[in-house]
Amino acid sequence: MMRYEDTAELEDKTSCSGLRADLKMCLLESDCCRVKKKTPRECLQTKDPDIPDNCLALKNLFFECKRSLLDNRTRFRGRRGY
Repeated sequence: MMRYEDTAELEDKTSCSGLRADLKMCLLESDCCRVKKKTPRECLQTKDPDIPDNCLALKNLFFECKRSLLDNRTRFRGRRGY
């Protein structure tokens, strides 16, 4: 699976962009997108059983990262997803 690291730079510099890119690449490499020719959004919305567990874990991490942006306690703890 392709991961974005220090050598490859993302155009998107917003918070949680690294997790978003990893989730997108994971979904694009899954059978749901490659074999069934669905978009990553359709795969997630239909809860397709062909989505690997590591993609579902990335989806949960991305959700937690986005939620931490709205949480006022992060002023003390710092943001997730760096």
